[in-house]
Amino acid sequence: MRTVTTTRYVTPLREGGSLPAIVEADDLGTYVLKFRGAGQGRKTLVAEVVAGELARTLGLNVPEIVYAELDPDLARTEPDPEIQDLLRASGGLNVALDYLPGSLGFDPLVSPPGPELASRIVWFDALVQNVDRSPRNTNLLVWHGNLWLIDHGAALYFHHNWPGLGGPGLATAIQRPYVAAREHVLLPFAKALREVDEALAPSLTEDVLREVVDLVPDEWLMGEPGFEGAQGVRDAYVEYLSARLRGPRTWVGALEEARGRAV
Repeated sequence: MRTVTTTRYVTPLREGGSLPAIVEADDLGTYVLKFRGAGQGRKTLVAEVVAGELARTLGLNVPEIVYAELDPDLARTEPDPEIQDLLRASGGLNVALDYLPGSLGFDPLVSPPGPELASRIVWFDALVQNVDRSPRNTNLLVWHGNLWLIDHGAALYFHHNWPGLGGPGLATAIQRPYVAAREHVLLPFAKALREVDEALAPSLTEDVLREVVDLVPDEWLMGEPGFEGAQGVRDAYVEYLSARLRGPRTWVGALEEARGRAV
């Protein structure tokens, strides 16, 4: 992943709960910046990187993700006190996604996806436990005729309670059904879940998972209670995802049942 330096705060995206913003960077690119000082902090950035790059590995469209250095002095030119506080709290390394100019919000009634693509996205969201793909907030964009996935900060929610995964709690959490399945905007179209599961699960080997998790900077992982350093946290992510991918994947059967009730 590349690193860019934020040069200008353009405008907030107030529809996002963590107040992301459109910014410009020193490579002359325009990005949607996710701030480490907002909401759930660093773990939101971890989820953006891990989930976003896993989706890309699975062949799904995700805007380029970059590390974005932010100078808190940018706050001096912002009149909004809330934005000033956010910028000051987010100095250092943040996450940004390439801005897709002219993209449109996804509407399933206008451009319904095919069953294979819908199933791949639902399967992926179930794997990473992404709870934010509902009709109210699809986090899907249509750009140049293709469907693009954005905003995965709410995925991997298990990492907000690492102690709860200790001991017997881990076995339960690993196969936990996808709690947001019933509200997933694409579930009615996901008619190939079993076929997609058989195709995708073997592609996410432990080596692939580790390669993706290794993209997370040490500074976003340090200081996690119960772990000795950043590498211990990385190992925990890989362990959780690897175990969730091992058969039998009861959460896939639960997905099919949820779809049966939805149609």
